[in-house]
Amino acid sequence: MEGNKEITLYFKLIRINFLTGLQYKGWPFMILQTLFVVVTDPIGLVLLFNRFGNIGSWSVYKILLIYAIAVTSFGLAESLCRGFDYFPWKMIRSGDFDRVLLRPRSLMVQVAGSYFHIHRLARVFGGLFTVIYCLRALKVTVSLLDILMLVLTFLGGFITYTGVFVLTSGIAFFTVKGLDWIYIFTNISYQVTRCPIDYMPKVLKYMFTFLMPMLVISYYPAAAICGWTDSYYRGFLALPAGIAFFLMAARVWQFGVRHYKSTGS
Repeated sequence: MEGNKEITLYFKLIRINFLTGLQYKGWPFMILQTLFVVVTDPIGLVLLFNRFGNIGSWSVYKILLIYAIAVTSFGLAESLCRGFDYFPWKMIRSGDFDRVLLRPRSLMVQVAGSYFHIHRLARVFGGLFTVIYCLRALKVTVSLLDILMLVLTFLGGFITYTGVFVLTSGIAFFTVKGLDWIYIFTNISYQVTRCPIDYMPKVLKYMFTFLMPMLVISYYPAAAICGWTDSYYRGFLALPAGIAFFLMAARVWQFGVRHYKSTGS
C-alpha cells in the first residue's frame, strides 16, 4: 500500500514538471535540437563504414542496432530519473536536500521526480526508430519473444542507467559535487557500443560486462534477436543485471544518506 503511494507521488511530480516544461514556448525547438544531436551523433561511424566497408562480419547496421538500444535505455533514465543527475549540484551544494529530508516520503522518489525535461524524450524516440530501422535493414524477422526481450532490455537498461545516476548521487554526499569521471558510465558509456565487441580491448569488455553491465543491456539482446550467438536466452540477462547493479548503487546512496551532514549543522 505504501509502495503504491510512492509510485503515485512519483508520477504526480513528473506530471507537474512536465506541465511546467510546457510553459516554455520554445520546448518544440528543444526537442528538435535534441533529436538533431541524436541523429547526427553516429554520422562519423556511418561515414567510416561507407568509406572502408564492413569490419569483418560487422556491418554499420549491426553497430547502429547495439548503439541504438543503449541510447534508448539511456534516454529513458535521463528522462524519467533526471533528478538524480542534477542531485549533486541542485540539492547537495545548495543545501536543498535538507528540505527533502523533512518530508515524510521516500527520498529516492522525491529526488527522481524533481526534474523532468520533455526534450530528453527525443533521445528515446530517436533510439527506437533506429532500432526498428536497423532490424529491417538486417532483414531480421522479429517474433513475439524477441519483442518481449526488447521490452525487458529497455527496462533493464533504464534501471541500469538510473543506477549510475543514483551511484553518482551517493558519491556526491562525500565529494559535495559531481565528479566528471563518473560520466564515463553515463554519457560516454553508450559510445562504447560503437566498437565491435570482437575488437574491443579486454579491459573495456570486462568492465562494461561485469562491473557496469552496458554490454549486457545492449550487445547480448541484439545478438540474441539477430542470431549472432547460440545462447539466445542470454539476451534476457539485461533486466536481472540492471536490477543487481541498481541495488548495489542504492546501497551506496543509502550509505551516503546516513552520513549526510546538514548544511545547518
